[in-house]
Amino acid sequence: MLSIIYRDEDLIAINKPNGLLVHRSPIAADASEFALQLLRNQINQHVYPVHRLDRKTSGVLLFALNKPAEIAMQQQFSNNQVIKSYLAIVRGHTPETGAIDYPLKKENGTVQEAFTAYTTLAHTELPVALGKHPTSRYSLIRANPTTGRMHQLRKHFSHIFHPIIGDRTHGCNKQNKLFTETWEMNTMMLHAQQLQFTHPMNDKPITVQASLQPEFERMMLLMGWNDALIML
Repeated sequence: MLSIIYRDEDLIAINKPNGLLVHRSPIAADASEFALQLLRNQINQHVYPVHRLDRKTSGVLLFALNKPAEIAMQQQFSNNQVIKSYLAIVRGHTPETGAIDYPLKKENGTVQEAFTAYTTLAHTELPVALGKHPTSRYSLIRANPTTGRMHQLRKHFSHIFHPIIGDRTHGCNKQNKLFTETWEMNTMMLHAQQLQFTHPMNDKPITVQASLQPEFERMMLLMGWNDALIML
């Protein structure tokens, strides 16, 4: 059963687990379950996706329950009117705050503007040697992308040399191997924690928040971020 975290006559949101595709995709032929079909069967009603999350990203995934709401919400996302907040565990110690203004290319080569602001919530240094370093440093960050490019956060944090832990495509292979072999963790540490938007039918402000998945919580405790976990 999918965890439904918001529902009214026009919209429904779930807390998507890591590893679940939003809908069928030719680039993931191995998948047999999809959020779209699972939710439709669970509530016995057609649902319309209004945005996407990567397969390995967990958190708030919003659907419309009718075409007018779908069109209106897709327009809000397209116009960057939805405030998105993510949590991520990244390699290294990030600055207290930062902004990544780095254009990204689409598959067809088109260059698009892309902007991400972030705040560092916690740092840690574990007594685990990796390569030439006697210890391993990590940061817990809150990221707020104001654009919605494909793999934006994954590419942006890789660009500033603080890749997201567990990102197999844009991340650090040595770190990913360390987490798999040392802590049996192979999930990407990226969670869509919150969406804020205007309801498409009544113009009321809506905030939808998704609690962390168990594996993200486990890694936070491993890092010693108990206080941060309580505050989240």
